[in-house]
Amino acid sequence: QSQLVESGGGLVQPGGSLTLSCATSGFTMENYAIAWFRQAPGKEREGVSCVRAIPDSTIYAASVKGRFTISRDRAKNTVYLQMTSLKPEDTAIYYCARAKRNQCYQMAPDNYVAWGQGTQVTAGS
Repeated sequence: QSQLVESGGGLVQPGGSLTLSCATSGFTMENYAIAWFRQAPGKEREGVSCVRAIPDSTIYAASVKGRFTISRDRAKNTVYLQMTSLKPEDTAIYYCARAKRNQCYQMAPDNYVAWGQGTQVTAGS
């Protein structure tokens, strides 16, 4: 059974940084793309970033490109999302999810079959 557990969320001042972690288990991480999504109150869930394996490639939402970096640690079966220059509009619950194959599908949520419980990120004073 695929499991994903997020951690690392919290409260940070605008302009600050946070790194989220997504610990995975129950599947071979190399065989699937992993993405980060976020959902703010009253808004739809949106894709933030995705990493696929073999060949390694990443995609980012336009709103976070240049500020966020996704990476994976194969030894730890963990995917990270480094977030810098955080803005109030980055405030949301952040989820990691496993795609149905080793493709990012432009981060369309319907193509992701296993989800974590989410971690809250708040960028505000």
